[in-house]
Amino acid sequence: MKRRGPSATSVDSRLIPAALAVWAIALTGLYLGWPAALAVGALAGLAGLAALRRMWCGRVCAVALMLCGPIAAIWIGGQIHRADTHPLRLAAERGAPLTAQAEVVERPRGVRTEGFGARPGGVSQVVFLAKVQGATLVVLAPAERWRNLLPGQTVDVRGTLVPPRKGDLTVALLRVRGPPAHITEAPVWQRAAAELRDGLRKASEVLDPEAAGLLPALVAGDTDGMSPRVVDEFRTAGLSHLLAVSGANLAILCGAVLILLRFLRAGPRTCAVGAMVALVGFVVLAGPEPSVLRAAVMGAVGLLALVLGRERSALSALAIAVLGLVFYDPALAAEPGFALSVVATASLVLFAPRWARAMRDRGVPVGVAEALAVPVAANLATAPLVAGLSGQVSLVAVGANLVAAPVVAPATVLGVLAAVVAQVHPAVAELLVRIAGPEVDWLLGVGRHAAAVPGAAVTWPKGWLGALLLAVVIGVAVLVLRLRRTRVLAIAVLVGGFVALVPLRGIAPGWPPDGWAVVGCDVGQGDAVVLATAVPGQAVVVDTGPDPGAAAGCLRALGVHEVPMLVLTHLHADHVGGLSAVLADRTVGVIAVGPLRAPDWAWREVERQARAKRVRVVEPVAGERFAWPGLELEVIGPRRGPVVAIGDSNTVVNDYSLVLRAYTAAGRVLLTGDIELAGQAGLLDRDLSADVLKVPHHGSRYSLPSFLARVRPRVALVSVGAGNRYGHPSPHVLDVLRKQGALVLRTDEDGDLAVLPGARIVRRKGRRRWPRCGSTCTAGGLRPKRTTATSAGHSGNRSTWPDHGRPTS
Repeated sequence: MKRRGPSATSVDSRLIPAALAVWAIALTGLYLGWPAALAVGALAGLAGLAALRRMWCGRVCAVALMLCGPIAAIWIGGQIHRADTHPLRLAAERGAPLTAQAEVVERPRGVRTEGFGARPGGVSQVVFLAKVQGATLVVLAPAERWRNLLPGQTVDVRGTLVPPRKGDLTVALLRVRGPPAHITEAPVWQRAAAELRDGLRKASEVLDPEAAGLLPALVAGDTDGMSPRVVDEFRTAGLSHLLAVSGANLAILCGAVLILLRFLRAGPRTCAVGAMVALVGFVVLAGPEPSVLRAAVMGAVGLLALVLGRERSALSALAIAVLGLVFYDPALAAEPGFALSVVATASLVLFAPRWARAMRDRGVPVGVAEALAVPVAANLATAPLVAGLSGQVSLVAVGANLVAAPVVAPATVLGVLAAVVAQVHPAVAELLVRIAGPEVDWLLGVGRHAAAVPGAAVTWPKGWLGALLLAVVIGVAVLVLRLRRTRVLAIAVLVGGFVALVPLRGIAPGWPPDGWAVVGCDVGQGDAVVLATAVPGQAVVVDTGPDPGAAAGCLRALGVHEVPMLVLTHLHADHVGGLSAVLADRTVGVIAVGPLRAPDWAWREVERQARAKRVRVVEPVAGERFAWPGLELEVIGPRRGPVVAIGDSNTVVNDYSLVLRAYTAAGRVLLTGDIELAGQAGLLDRDLSADVLKVPHHGSRYSLPSFLARVRPRVALVSVGAGNRYGHPSPHVLDVLRKQGALVLRTDEDGDLAVLPGARIVRRKGRRRWPRCGSTCTAGGLRPKRTTATSAGHSGNRSTWPDHGRPTS
């Protein structure tokens, strides 16, 4: 009797235990130390020996586990021990200075910061890995003169060492202050890669700015030109994976080459060679760095699964890829990108083909079945990891990826061709970019419309607990929906839950609440206030915060599409940084600015953007009034002419903020910009009474008690960023306001704040903020988790709805 082998549809899982064991050894060692790695490796070896003796699995499976466990423990544990005991690690514990020669390991990535005061936002620093004295350091350096370094170059560095974070093999973080010195020439392949990327960037300039930034990111993971607003929208829509180099890029490019060669009737060997040439060429384009090499391996595995349709072979290849990559670079075990790549590739190997076959058996056309199965499998598999990392779950990710998928491949291929052709004929490269333009615009539109869907993303617990919780939820849901008996019950539960939760809108109002008159937007450390008119969709905006993404999210959630007047109380970065977002998708009638045109860079930017959108800029003066249906604005200050900023220029600019009083359906609202002691003292002889006060300068200590007493508000709104380094708001100022009977509300604790007639307050919590750091981590707001209503007459009441807090902004 012949022994039966595995069927064509069975999965070859013999190497999976060994791959998981090696991954676990590296992960344990990185977080718990090298002794833990040795312990886990020993346990894996014993488990393999027991499996071999008791025939728990096949011989290959048991032997692989028995050998890989101890070998990985010794190899990886040794690397971790060397990093822990390296002299530079000990020097970092003391905060010692360092002057040394370093070899750049990866391209510097921009660290994006939000502007504040006279300091503009943008990329002011870069971060990259470098080899120093045989150890790997994370280098944080000024963007100027450091951002154009290439891997393979050596450079003299000078800075201060600080301890690294846990979870990688870097021995220290080096904070560099000065410029680089004694820079050597980069290897030829790195120079070639830089020229290809530069060619693509220059060719992309024929597109609109947002599209010109997206195409290089889509093709080669080059996010230097990406708009923060687009990054936020793609994150909310579940499309952020398109902005990083992944195995999908390589699968698309190699797949295109294979299709072309098969169309030309090339043989198998020619097809294989052509695909390999394309893979190597893409690695050169994106830069042969660890993250790109990881993507190359994963892309090859994904291509094997999708092109050959043999999930048995592809799963074995995936296991070998994990083993090889973790042995090569154990730090990959703790990288989110590595985990996402492995899980996404495994889902395409294990689930996508089966789900596509199941749909085909039910009469779904082949192309439609595969188009549905791939995004559903990838998004469901990676959703727990994404939720644990970001604290959000995108509810539109599957649909957005499904709609975006048809244009990703042609845009990627055209972008790669443009990068290559730009080296010999820039005009042809620009033509290729123009052909890719509609596809890129389609992606921008998908991201924008998906992010605008109410409830597009919901908050979720962060960390391992949140990831495990969502994995359990998805697993239970899949099991329930697969069983016919429970499928009907599941649908009934969903319908019943919807019917039961609808009445809760009366307890927890939706967003925006009906009849809102004033909204203080949670834009981080900055100001943005929206004043409703009686015309639906029309509102006056006072300041735009430090960040385009936050301002756009607030206005989008409020349904504002027409802004008859945009007021910039003064030109500090935390008040004008979101100007582009307000001008982008809305009709703006006029921009009102104060008398002081400082700082110069901000005034030039306001002029440039206003001129580009053909919006008139005006300077209202004290005593002037503006009226719209249901809203009137009175200019109260400043009452002095402009001066030359001397001494503390920030204070001078703050004191020349426009001060407005708005007459709204919710009563009088005093908008104070950032006026400080002198600016407030100059207004004490005026009638300052108001029902709502936008507390000056984020609640800083530079507020006069006499000024606050003259206003005596029922509601005090403090627009402030969580964990800011300026000490805002001042506890003394908050105490003064509370003693006067005001309900004090803070955007860092309460989120977006809406004031309704009768001094009713509605909070919208859950719009989280992250630090912005270029291509490595970016920020974006989330949709509301829950909203709560409060009356100004009950200032001691606080929301009892759960809120998972915000990371520091």
